[in-house]
Amino acid sequence: MGLGLLVMDSTSSPSPFSDSCPTEQPENTTDHDYYSSLQKTMHILSMVVYSIACLLGVTGNGLVIWIAGFKMKKTVNSIWFLNLAIADFIFTFFLPLSITYTALGFHWPFGKLLCKLNSTIAFLNMFASVFLLTVISIDRCVSVAFPVWSHNCRSPELAARIALGTWVLAVLLSSPYLIFRDTVVSSRNVTSCYNNFALSDDYTSEATRRLWRMRHKAMIITRFLCGFLIPFMVILICYSVVAVKLKRRQLANSAKPYRIIIAVTVSFFLCYFPYHVFSLLEISKNSSSHEMKLALYIGIPLVSSLAFFNSCINPILYVFVGPDFKEKFRQSILSTFEGAFSEESVLGSLTSRRKSRSASEVEVPRSSNHGTGDCEGLHLLARVTEIRISFQMSKESLHSSTDVCSKESPERMLDKSCVLLTRN
Repeated sequence: MGLGLLVMDSTSSPSPFSDSCPTEQPENTTDHDYYSSLQKTMHILSMVVYSIACLLGVTGNGLVIWIAGFKMKKTVNSIWFLNLAIADFIFTFFLPLSITYTALGFHWPFGKLLCKLNSTIAFLNMFASVFLLTVISIDRCVSVAFPVWSHNCRSPELAARIALGTWVLAVLLSSPYLIFRDTVVSSRNVTSCYNNFALSDDYTSEATRRLWRMRHKAMIITRFLCGFLIPFMVILICYSVVAVKLKRRQLANSAKPYRIIIAVTVSFFLCYFPYHVFSLLEISKNSSSHEMKLALYIGIPLVSSLAFFNSCINPILYVFVGPDFKEKFRQSILSTFEGAFSEESVLGSLTSRRKSRSASEVEVPRSSNHGTGDCEGLHLLARVTEIRISFQMSKESLHSSTDVCSKESPERMLDKSCVLLTRN
């Protein structure tokens, strides 16, 4: 679930998401030297984080794809997690391009097509991940609110079609970067990959710069609303409904299957919240002030690294937040992920709860008709059990006795005892 950077000039960013105008430079030589030194430190840190995210992300998500896609039985949960892993794997697979871009002093040697593709894939990853997390939360909410309908209609085939729909929506929202992403060659023969929102090579005119700023602002606001705020609100509402339903039905154990997906969701929003905050700060009216520039120069590489790192964290959560952590190192990797993606549902808990309730009603068939409370019901159940034991003893005694003249059978005696008991 990775995303890129926001920077003050295109030659300073290793990211496929440099959002600013390529002609904007620091105000004077002193500031330039200070910012260059600061950026160098931040970008070295970014390269380290990107390398770790690439290594762990490709390995961990590749393992999840192999297990959830080829080794496990297809379930609704496995399809959700498979698609999340695919989104993260694709992004981390392209991270070496950004690492190389940084190592070469922000020179892009891969051509315009890969410049466009690298940026588009990163935003595709962000939108696909957050949409899948939203769909999962809706799925959990429906399973709790409408358990019978969910049991009858919830299927891997339906989940696969919904997942495909989320990918289509993510492609549509990330497609503008195929248009706006561009390359430019500077006077030093350095090629930069940046967002050419004005679709122009001339940024000297005020009209061009105004168009650039307007489209830049529109892209950031759309990204914030569709990629963070709206999904976050939907997820919050869904899990609030789930919590209320589980508490009302006293199904505390049914919350266990939610631990992993809640951990994944929380990690996503914690990693991306700072990124979106800095995105909004960049388009604020105070973004041109010295203090704001300094904050952006320091903060943007840090929050971007945090967002990038989120792409490799899910497989770790599957292992350490999944059920029976103490047994993880005794199990095979396959068993570990199968436990993490298991199809435990609230419906199963509801079914077992209803079965136990039905069994109690069979044991004391008429207790509810007389308005008895829970304590009286338990007392009656205990009395019926005592009568059954006495009945068995009397039955054995009657069978061993030579007196067979009694016209009243043991079954009849039990019926009378039960009638007298329920009347009391």
